[in-house]
Amino acid sequence: MLKRAALFLFCLTLSHAAIAEVNLIVIGGELKRTPVAVVPFGWEGQAAQAPLDIAKVISADLYRSGRFAPQAERDMLQKPTTGAEIDFGDWTILGVEALVVGKVIQVDANVYKVQFRLFDPIRQEQIYGYEFNASRGTMRRVAHRAADRIFEELTGIKGVFATKVAFVSAQGQGDNSLYRLVVADYDGENEAIVMESRDPIMSPAWSPDSRRLAYVSFEGNKSAIYVQQLRTGNRIKASSEPGINGAPSFSPDGRKLVITLGGVDGNLDIYILDLATKRKKRLTTHRAIDTEGSWSPDGRYIYFTSDRAGGPQIYRISTNGGTPERITFEGSYNARPRLSPDGKKLAVLTLDRGNYRIGVVDLRNKQLFVLSTGQQDESPSFAPNSEILIYATRQSGNGVLETVSADGLIYQRLEAGDGDVREPVWSPFER
Repeated sequence: MLKRAALFLFCLTLSHAAIAEVNLIVIGGELKRTPVAVVPFGWEGQAAQAPLDIAKVISADLYRSGRFAPQAERDMLQKPTTGAEIDFGDWTILGVEALVVGKVIQVDANVYKVQFRLFDPIRQEQIYGYEFNASRGTMRRVAHRAADRIFEELTGIKGVFATKVAFVSAQGQGDNSLYRLVVADYDGENEAIVMESRDPIMSPAWSPDSRRLAYVSFEGNKSAIYVQQLRTGNRIKASSEPGINGAPSFSPDGRKLVITLGGVDGNLDIYILDLATKRKKRLTTHRAIDTEGSWSPDGRYIYFTSDRAGGPQIYRISTNGGTPERITFEGSYNARPRLSPDGKKLAVLTLDRGNYRIGVVDLRNKQLFVLSTGQQDESPSFAPNSEILIYATRQSGNGVLETVSADGLIYQRLEAGDGDVREPVWSPFER
């Protein structure tokens, strides 16, 4: 029982952390960056300048992707805001391979139009153009959405700049701890506290429409699973069975949760919970620990961690029940399974040469590829385009969040001031 308890607690690790401003910085990468230029946008409005420097946000997004090298404004030979003003020769001399120009136009007191055009200077032709409606409050989000469109046109990969991440933070130590569930833009901007408590919070999970978060709270020294609406703050208690209630994960249709339940004897099993009826369906009945369930994108399978073979490994079971199938065989420790949205890859926490690191299993050939390089990495979560993962690690004694591309070539770090953060989870695309 002690061994099982230790496994469960490790899988649900939560560090004490001080919430602070989170900043995304590039810390490594091996890809050759494509030279691009995002020219400062023109402004047509009543004030002296636009509410936000749209071009600066787009440039930062493209740079943080690890694939592009935006040109500094001081090096630009011209600053066109329309296609008619572009001298393509100036940009080809500078080696620029993609050029973005645009305008912000004020339509009413708090109504704006954001226009942008993407050009190929070598071919001297427009690749793409779009116009967004915006307000002061939505201007940064619109800039991220513009960067998403540009990134997709240039790479063929859907951008994730307009998505969000959720994570857990705690301030203080012991009984004086204050726990927070936080949601922020992918780049760490626009932090919002979803839930705050003197009792531990862990295991956040997004609903498929990005409008709700499920999480575990230990209010009253008892574990319970809650589902909370982000817009209103309203929440329901989804499960509060005696013993352990843990590791919630939404079904692809958002109507159910896969959860881990363990009665007073502490034996953990996988259940499916219908959120409307509150009915629970038990999927596993083994005496081993079965925990950390995660849905396949098609809703047919639950992937989970089990020590039924003597050490933690990943298994899957049909949502209709049956005999679980073992998925991971490489390595002595594989836990915390998370499926990529495209269903082709499985992120795991793996033991690599004495260090806990983030790995990805190719579900076609079952090969494991270790992505991270830390000593105590944990909690992997895929971006909705399946191309990037976010996870928690430690740097100089502090907990930080890092991202890594699914091919292991690009690393970035979300730094959170003086404190630690844990258990990140990347939102789906907005519906």
